[in-house]
Amino acid sequence: MVAKSGIILTVNRHHRKTLAAVFDEPVSGNIEWRRIEALFKAAGCETIEGSGSRITIVHKGQKAAFHRPHPGKDALRYQIRAARDFLKLIGVTP
Repeated sequence: MVAKSGIILTVNRHHRKTLAAVFDEPVSGNIEWRRIEALFKAAGCETIEGSGSRITIVHKGQKAAFHRPHPGKDALRYQIRAARDFLKLIGVTP
């Protein structure tokens, strides 16, 4: 995986599979949220815990706010689209 800065990010096969799933069309509705958070971490993002299920993902000044899904573990389609948009913003694409 290559960030827009040209830095090659070290990711494992699980991260690569998650990245491909996030960018799939049509948007999948069965990606576990923890896999998306792990992908953000592998891309160099920091997670800031908010109240309840709210989190903020930060990467070099860019921020995105998310709610962890509950009671289920799978991300909803709108959350996957938002994660895709943030990954594009920070230059991480498959």
